[in-house]
Amino acid sequence: MNTRRGFGVRVGVTLIIILVSFGCHQNPVKTHLQVGVWAAQNDLWEEAIFHWQKVLEIKPESAAAHNNLGVAYEKKGLWEEALKEYEQALKLAPKNTHIESNLKKLKEKMKSAPQTESKEKTSGKDS
Repeated sequence: MNTRRGFGVRVGVTLIIILVSFGCHQNPVKTHLQVGVWAAQNDLWEEAIFHWQKVLEIKPESAAAHNNLGVAYEKKGLWEEALKEYEQALKLAPKNTHIESNLKKLKEKMKSAPQTESKEKTSGKDS
């Protein structure tokens, strides 16, 4: 059943890409951003990361893609990666209060639990 769900998700994502691309005549950056958001809303973080990384291949100066990657990495517990993405997003859009808020919240989280990420990575290696 897990395989069917995976197949269904891929078909769904493909259909969304096709519909958004042809129906609205949008550029690939906007399409990948939108599909990434859809994937994140459906808790498909790897799919979301894939699309936001595609945005950065096309448009490395996309503050939205960097911020969204920060959110995805944070959800996955990859706080250092999230921090880098939020910082890059804020460099690109220094007046964006949403990005600033994401960065601030992550830094507070990292201060209150500084060993969490390294413990998770270490415990994964020891298993």
